[in-house]
This record gives sequence, structure tokens and C-alpha cells, in this order.
Amino acid sequence: MIITEQTIALLDQTESLADLIEASESFQTYIATKQARAQSEEARLVEREFLRMKEDYEYVQRFGKHHPDHDRIKKEMHLVKRRLDVQPEVAAFKKAERSLDKLLGEVSELLAFSVSPKIKVPTGNPFFDEGGCSGGGSCGGGSCGCTI
Repeated sequence: MIITEQTIALLDQTESLADLIEASESFQTYIATKQARAQSEEARLVEREFLRMKEDYEYVQRFGKHHPDHDRIKKEMHLVKRRLDVQPEVAAFKKAERSLDKLLGEVSELLAFSVSPKIKVPTGNPFFDEGGCSGGGSCGGGSCGCTI
């Protein structure tokens, strides 16, 4: 890649955008909740229990309903997952993570669509994206039902 003054200016603007994102409330909340989750003994215990149960669950899933402990482990897995999801520090972290992800998706869309409205932008989970084709781009009439 040949470095030009235009490339250097673009890289400088990119660094400025990254600085603005790092200064945003979404990013600051994400960092704070990440640290709180890491420091929470209760969160670490539930996460360890979840990981142990996940190993058991994956093992049982290899055999499906034919494994004698399938139903019991499946039920226990759901209970542990629920405990993990409602654990306060984990729940706050997941909420902050979604907020930051939304911000980054919006920035990505603005950048892409400022170049061309036909650029597809991966925004994460297609089930929660607004509009078709990864958040508003147009794919040309594929299986998602978007049109040009």
C-alpha cells in the first residue's frame, strides 16, 4: 500500500473517531461493568458452574435423548444459564455490551452508507436488526426479500 497524505489524514481521522468512541458513555459503561463482573466473586462462581455444566451438556448432546442423563442435565443447564443471566454484574455487563455493539453498528452503517447505500454492513444478530440485509442495505432481492 502506498501511503499518501490522504491516507495519513484518513488514519488520523480514524484515530479521532476511535477516541470519541472510547470517550462515549456506552464504552465507559462497558468498561466499568466488565471490571465489576471480573471482580465479583458471585459472578465468577456462577460462570465457573456454567462452564462445568456446559461441558456435561455438550457431552450428553453427543448422544442426544439416548443418554440416560439427557433430561436431567438439560434441565440443570437451563437453570444454571438462567442464574448466570440474572446475576447482577453479568446482566449489567451484557446490557452494556449490547449498547456498545449498537453504537459500533450505527457508526459502521454511517461510514458504509456515506460511501454507498448498497454496501452491506454486518451488524451482528440478524434477528434483531431493523430493516433487511444487515441493517438497512439493499441486497438486490435475495431470500431476505430486499429489493433494489
